Amino acid sequence: MKKITTLLLLFTFLLPHISLAETEAERRERLEDQLQKVEQQIIQQAILVEGKQKERQSLERDLNIIDAEIRQTQLGIEARTLAISQLSGQIGDKAEVLDILTERLAKQRSSLAELIRQTHSVDDFTLAEVLLSNQNFSDFFTDADRFVTVKNSLNQSLSALEEIKTDTQDQKLTLEEKQQVEAEMKLVQEQQRETIEVKEAEKESILAVTRGEEEIYQEILQQNQKTASQLRAQLFDLLGGGGPIPFPEAVAFAQVAQGLTGVSAALILAILEQESAYGSNIGGCTMADTSVGRDIMHPERDRPVFLAIARTLGFDPQLQPVSCPLIRSDGTRIGWGGAMGPSQFIPSTWAIFGGFVSDGAGGHTYVASRDAIRSILGRSGPSSPFVNQDAFLATALLLRDNGATGGYAEDRRAALRYYAGWGGASNPENAFYGDGVMNRKARLQNEINILGV
Repeated sequence: MKKITTLLLLFTFLLPHISLAETEAERRERLEDQLQKVEQQIIQQAILVEGKQKERQSLERDLNIIDAEIRQTQLGIEARTLAISQLSGQIGDKAEVLDILTERLAKQRSSLAELIRQTHSVDDFTLAEVLLSNQNFSDFFTDADRFVTVKNSLNQSLSALEEIKTDTQDQKLTLEEKQQVEAEMKLVQEQQRETIEVKEAEKESILAVTRGEEEIYQEILQQNQKTASQLRAQLFDLLGGGGPIPFPEAVAFAQVAQGLTGVSAALILAILEQESAYGSNIGGCTMADTSVGRDIMHPERDRPVFLAIARTLGFDPQLQPVSCPLIRSDGTRIGWGGAMGPSQFIPSTWAIFGGFVSDGAGGHTYVASRDAIRSILGRSGPSSPFVNQDAFLATALLLRDNGATGGYAEDRRAALRYYAGWGGASNPENAFYGDGVMNRKARLQNEINILGV
């Protein structure tokens, strides 16, 4: 009795510390709640950085900005970890559904095979065999009814088989897409960790050199300030095989686009620079290539448009360089390639501004009146994703349509929409991209001001 009492007391003591197994619904709710909290913290850090950037440049101000940027990146990693956890649960759900559908498919095929055997058995029983057999006509008609039943069951089985097959294929594609998104998230996380290391090293370097003294810091700023002549000699890397061009030339392209769309030239350049920083194997593939057993370019969404662009512009689609899919160090492929030129638009996105419309038969055709870039620039021929000015304008048009107005919050949101679409722009795990673009925009605007153009 004493032992039982002791055990009951021990159980009563431990009860508050024992948590029941978390249900899937509770897990999802917890992760969603954590993501929302992280998102609020990211917004707070973005507001802090925006406010600090407006202050006069000083040692304290710049150290505070670096600290805030490090914290932003840490929060981005935390958000991405939560998002990956959510995604892993969805992948598990999809994999389970896929297993069930695959099992049903196998059973349905087995049933179908048996029905086919029965059908052949009835078909092989001729009228002569009925007359010569001991079977009476009543039994024969009963068998005939069974034959009709077998036929109907066969048709139903074929229909069910087709439906299960379609569902299985759809679930498989969804699973692959989620796995690709998860792989991309993990890749960006690796890049974010490298960003934190760079920022922390930058902070340590500043403190080591200045010894925390404002006067020394101001002297260093003066020494490191690029001159107009240095900026004129500086090269700006263009994507998609465009190669580096003089920085003033890039500024000129961006300013033309700014004058036509109202989107800041610094934001346009920041987007192109950011895309280059996070890109991989840009311009290193062709449509004819395969990667990890699949086409480089999305066969339904992008290939028909790319072929139409090739016909219109007169280049060989088999030889024109486009981007490759991202490949992780473990060999995992992430998404699709096929992005074109400096703006790195995939063909289906270029079609929106370049005048390519569906012909209703799986292909696309060029319609001059729908070519917004040609119209805005006053060109006599089709616009091209491989022409620098056209590409800069396309970037500006997409940013304008995404809501870029010149304000910090609006431009950051437009950049996020450029990267992740309207649905993904509010996801805290994508915040790193908007933050990176805005940091680049501030630096590039300063360099444009020094050029005096």
